[in-house]
Amino acid sequence: MSSELLFANRLFDTYENFREKTLNGRRIKHAQLVPLIEKLASETLFAVSEEGKSIEKREIYSLKIGWGSIKILLWSQMHGDESTATRALFDIFNFFKSDDFAREKEEILSNCTLIFIPMLNPDGAERFERRNAVGIDLNRDARQLVSPESQLLMNLRNQFEPHFGFNLHDQDPYYSAGETAQPAAMSFLSPAFDFVKTIDAARISGMKVITLINRVLQDFVPDKIGRYSDAFLPSAFGDVIQKTGTTIILVESGNVHYDLEKEFIRKLNFVSIVSALSSISKGSYLYENEEDYNKIPFNKKDNLFDILLKNVNLVQNELEIRADIGLRRVFGVENDTLVIAGIGDLSANSAYDNLNCPEMRVLREIRIGDSADVLVPYLTTSGLSSRFGQYEGLPGLLS
Repeated sequence: MSSELLFANRLFDTYENFREKTLNGRRIKHAQLVPLIEKLASETLFAVSEEGKSIEKREIYSLKIGWGSIKILLWSQMHGDESTATRALFDIFNFFKSDDFAREKEEILSNCTLIFIPMLNPDGAERFERRNAVGIDLNRDARQLVSPESQLLMNLRNQFEPHFGFNLHDQDPYYSAGETAQPAAMSFLSPAFDFVKTIDAARISGMKVITLINRVLQDFVPDKIGRYSDAFLPSAFGDVIQKTGTTIILVESGNVHYDLEKEFIRKLNFVSIVSALSSISKGSYLYENEEDYNKIPFNKKDNLFDILLKNVNLVQNELEIRADIGLRRVFGVENDTLVIAGIGDLSANSAYDNLNCPEMRVLREIRIGDSADVLVPYLTTSGLSSRFGQYEGLPGLLS
């Protein structure tokens, strides 16, 4: 086993030593981070700065660590409802504070200077929404820079001039890893900076780092890693910053079965990012073959449902039709709800839970977008209520 894989496995096995116990669940808000950041500011290891404020005047902080010549910028939660990497960053801060892995940490910090922005969009986080307080998608504001949050990120990039940038996101749970039934646990991209997708030295460096991360993660989630679409987006931060010569690594946190709050995916973020920082600090990523990057399958969008009810009988106007029904979550500020997202031949799709329902007869009209609650009586009569009601994403649905 290579040194990189050994290190990653040690990180995976000892992760609970570093997990920030005060941050639990997907709906993380700014007020939860402030005391943690204030505590880190008292540590000599970290330099904490207020880079600016959001539209609703919430502080946006950066944390600087290390003194090496390789400059790395990492920013998270520019979409307010994408908190997985934010939680992982605080796990990483605990990792650097700990007494463990002293040699590896010394190598990272002596060779690299790291700046983290844990939460770029605190107003969106408050609402558990993608966009900021005035409805702007910060990741489509890299050219106009009309939002204060976008301005401070670009100002920091221009002042710091990082060699590497980690653009940390969540993707929706319905992407599969290529043409498979496997959900994409995580996806990565070395983004294009023009429409013809020119490959320069900076992009090759990103491909090599991602190849290293993929090799590491295959030990933990085999065949569940995807490659995000490389379509050029002229107003997206990753694409715009990539054009400056900074090597951008887009990280998209996906899903695995029975990880509704994405705590296991958080752990994979921790392992991925620390492994990448270690490899960059040593230069070992340079020995990866960028052609292996192209072997990572592209995500397939909308290939999955949360629950797929197969072979249901739809009864209307004395006509009985056999069809599949796909159900997906709708994410809310406080709770998730489940809605009907597909009706018909869904044999090309898969789901986190697949239920065969040949005895189920639905006697009312149903439409895409209806609450899944309308199906409860029919699930009960078909004997599927116990399995459906125990689905992790639907507490109390049948109560």
